[in-house]
Amino acid sequence: MISRALLMAGAGMLACSVPMMAPATAQDSTAVERPMADAAYWDASLPVEQRVADLMARMTIEEKMAQMISTWTNKAEVQGDDTFFDAAKASERYPDGIGFFTRPADQGGPGSPRVTPFRSIEDSIRYINEVQRWAREETRLGIPVLAHEESLHGFAARDATSFPQSIGLASTWDPDLVRDINDLIASEVRARGVHQVLSPVVDVARDPRWGRIEETFGEDPYLVGEMGVAAVEGLQGTGTDPQLGEGQVLATLKHMTGHGQPESGTNTGPAQISERTLREMFFPPFKQVIDRTAIASVMASYNEIDGIPSHSSTWLLHDILRDEWGYDGAVVSDYFAIEEMVSRHRIAEDIPAAAVLAMNAGVDIDFPDGASYRNLPQLLAEGRVTEAQINTAVERILTMKFNAGLFEQPFVTDMGPALQSNTEQGIALARTAAERSLVLLKNDGVLPLAMPEGGADRPTIAVIGPNADVARLGGYYGIPRNTVSPLDGIRSLVGDRANIVHAEGVRITENDDWWADEVVLADPAENRRMIAEAVEAARDADTIILFVGDTEQTSREGWAEEHLGDRTSLDLVGEQNELFDALRALDKPIVTVLVNGRPPSYPAVAEHSDAIIETWYAGEQQGNAIADALFGRVNPGGKLPVTVARNAGQLPNFYNHKPSARRGYLFSDVTPLYPFGYGLSYTQFDFGAPALSSPTIAAGEGVTVRVPVTNSGDMAGDEVVQVYLRDQISSVTRPVKELVGFQRVTLAPGETRQVDVTIRPDAFALWDRDMQRTVEPGAFTIMVGPNSQDLQEIELVVE
Repeated sequence: MISRALLMAGAGMLACSVPMMAPATAQDSTAVERPMADAAYWDASLPVEQRVADLMARMTIEEKMAQMISTWTNKAEVQGDDTFFDAAKASERYPDGIGFFTRPADQGGPGSPRVTPFRSIEDSIRYINEVQRWAREETRLGIPVLAHEESLHGFAARDATSFPQSIGLASTWDPDLVRDINDLIASEVRARGVHQVLSPVVDVARDPRWGRIEETFGEDPYLVGEMGVAAVEGLQGTGTDPQLGEGQVLATLKHMTGHGQPESGTNTGPAQISERTLREMFFPPFKQVIDRTAIASVMASYNEIDGIPSHSSTWLLHDILRDEWGYDGAVVSDYFAIEEMVSRHRIAEDIPAAAVLAMNAGVDIDFPDGASYRNLPQLLAEGRVTEAQINTAVERILTMKFNAGLFEQPFVTDMGPALQSNTEQGIALARTAAERSLVLLKNDGVLPLAMPEGGADRPTIAVIGPNADVARLGGYYGIPRNTVSPLDGIRSLVGDRANIVHAEGVRITENDDWWADEVVLADPAENRRMIAEAVEAARDADTIILFVGDTEQTSREGWAEEHLGDRTSLDLVGEQNELFDALRALDKPIVTVLVNGRPPSYPAVAEHSDAIIETWYAGEQQGNAIADALFGRVNPGGKLPVTVARNAGQLPNFYNHKPSARRGYLFSDVTPLYPFGYGLSYTQFDFGAPALSSPTIAAGEGVTVRVPVTNSGDMAGDEVVQVYLRDQISSVTRPVKELVGFQRVTLAPGETRQVDVTIRPDAFALWDRDMQRTVEPGAFTIMVGPNSQDLQEIELVVE
């Protein structure tokens, strides 16, 4: 894969200056004596199943149960005063070893890296090597520890590359790019001795009030599935071989499931979703990943479905996931979710009882620190869990470790690749990702801005707004070496050829730290004073570029009552609308740039802006990408992965609704502000009439749609050809349209291309009245176009 090859090439250039590290910072497995060195489980030539069986036969029940827990909030128990790993403390606390280690890049468990910085690359490697040295030398069987980190849109650590948030990556409609990004993420994570990541998120998100929508690939199961498959392929490698190659990590698919449409839009709320809707909308991305990749682990979700929290749902985690889909990997808990069956769901009287529920449902691993599964010895003694249950879980855990290659090489022996993270190759890929994620929502002709020529008549450009002089990264962020704000990007591109004036205009929140619990909106009186300053700064400007939206606090994961993140309104918070109105009164062209993690509904901005670009949280290179788009060096080609509602009263609002929905409202429009799949360009694309490879197919067959697409403008650009279908008559109600294929293409001015999009056979199937998957004969309408509204139709018959 391109990104890994580039990263390894860069690391090779450094290898001569950073050879094999000294034992304090890196470790050669050949220098560490292996316990029971002649045991079969050390023999890498044997099948994994045989190695697992051999090791299981040698383990005590205490050693097995130790494999099912991790450490995070209690990390201080194995650290000295310097927050470094202490092997003596670890042996005292975990005499039988430990299975997992949560986020070794942080120094002391959960908390903001602004308060307690991440470990340096060198310290991270030294730390995890010492953990593995302890596990290899000072536990009876030498079973390595499986460490995991967050990597949703980049390794959440220090000096790692930061890419656009997931909803921005979904806006690229480019699975190949998502695969390359996750390939590079895997390289950066693995280079620091970590072998598992908690990504990707394949929740289908259908409520923009939900603060976690930024972490998703949007509202459509097909798009989410394609992006999810690509992400896992980037992390673990393509194909279904579970054994990791060089620079790969174990992916974790989350969250199983229904998490993306919580009641009232509040995180972890009940998923009031029928089995049919689960099967039609929420299950498909999970099943696509399980069918097409070697996904190593699946994370259960916080929410309940029909009164049953996911972590206790035998139907969800066993009947569906294992029996129906054939998944044989591990199931991990979400952080503290087993305990929440006591504190939140109230279906267990205490934590040991919750552990029993999770074990019975098939949860193998207790994250982040094993608070529930530390009760397993007591529960086993009382007969509330069985040794057979423990054996099954540990077999899955050991399989992960063998497939990760941890028994052969748990140590980092060369810091070169790690020190090369977030350098030239990563920065270039981050910039490309940011460019391709940008969505042009409106343009009356003001964009692209002409590049100023300088001189005495140089124009004045006012760069205004709370999100102009900051590079917002979104939740689960790392700390890249450098970030480029939009203001920085514009100044760098334009130089002294224009007079760039800047004013913050308003401040959104007093603090913008995603980790901080309390969220306080900025003082309105102070904001109004700043608005007056911004108006004066922009008074003589030729063009105003206004950066508004959210901070990482105004829409985020609300993980506790004291740490909220969901919203009742979709409009701008604080005095941002007042800022827009004040600037509009100057009668200057206004280009509004949206910086946010949720699909916004800004009705005043949408109506009165001359142009609007949605940028989401576009990663460390957002400033350069946005500047290039504003001045036409990049032609925006992204498309919305979500429907943008006009207001919260329209919710839920998604394009693939049932025929009886969206009848209309009194005194309000029923249509969305922007439809799913929407995005403009600086050029013009014309679609010809679609044609089918065959007008009739048999059940179980697919079909290819061909459509000519012409760039009839005078600028090269990207278009996303989108294919939808509708079952005209069916035994159960079906959506008015469903995305079944897409392809992003780049066309030169005047170029015409015949674009072929294949519809897979399973796209024509439905869950019938007996909840059986079947293809019913009849007519289907195939629709082709640039978004979910502007479509041309052709009929297909399934015999």
